[in-house]
Amino acid sequence: MKLLIDDARIDEIEKICELFPVAGVTTNPTILSRIGGNPFDTLKAIRELIGEEADLHVQAVSRRAQDIVDEANHIVKILGVNTFVKIPALPEGFKAMKTLLETSEILVTATAVYTPMQAFIAGQCGAAYVAPYVNRIDNMGFDGIRVTREIKEIFSANAMETEIIAASFKNSQQVLELSRCGVGAVTLAPEIFYAIVNNSAINSAVENFIADFESFAGKDKTMLDFQ
Repeated sequence: MKLLIDDARIDEIEKICELFPVAGVTTNPTILSRIGGNPFDTLKAIRELIGEEADLHVQAVSRRAQDIVDEANHIVKILGVNTFVKIPALPEGFKAMKTLLETSEILVTATAVYTPMQAFIAGQCGAAYVAPYVNRIDNMGFDGIRVTREIKEIFSANAMETEIIAASFKNSQQVLELSRCGVGAVTLAPEIFYAIVNNSAINSAVENFIADFESFAGKDKTMLDFQ
C-alpha cells in the first residue's frame, strides 16, 4: 500500500517526505485554493521537490468531456508522465476517461467516488486509480471502509487492474483498516501521518530508554561518545 501526501504546502510536503516513506502527492482544487496564485507554480514546485519518478495527482476542473481531455493533456505536458489526472467519476468524466484511454497514455485517477458502481465504471473506462472518499462517505451515513472493501472485491472478482487510492480520512484507525485489506494506496493529510505514530505510550517508552542510558553514561551522551 503506497502512502501519498494530500497537501500542496511545500514546507509540509518536505517535512513528511523526510520522515516517512512517501510515494507521491495528491492535490485537488480545494487544496490548491489554500495556496492561491498560479496553480502550476505550486504544482511545479511540488514536482521538483518529489522528483520525476514520484506520483503526482492533479485534478481537471472542466465539465465537458472534450475540455477535460484537453485539460488532461495540458497538465501532463507541463508536469510530466508520472502525473495522474484526477477526473470526477461522472458521465462526462467517464467519456473523457475512455477518450484518454484510446488516444493517449495519460494516467487517470477517478475522483469523487462514493459508490462501488462509480468505481466499477471508472475502472472499465481505463482509470488507473479510483479514489473513494472514506470519511465523506461516513458523513453521508454509510460506511466508508466497507464501501472501499466492496470496491476492492469488485476489482478482484472482475480481474480488473484498477487500483484504489483511498482518500478523506479523519483518523489513523481508518488507515489501519484499509492496510489490512491491501488497497493500492492511501493519501493522507499531514496530521494523519503524524497521528499514525503519535502515541503517548510510545513517546514515554522512548524517553525512558534515553533517561536510563543517561543515568549511567551521562547527560546528553549517546553511543557516539563510546567505542
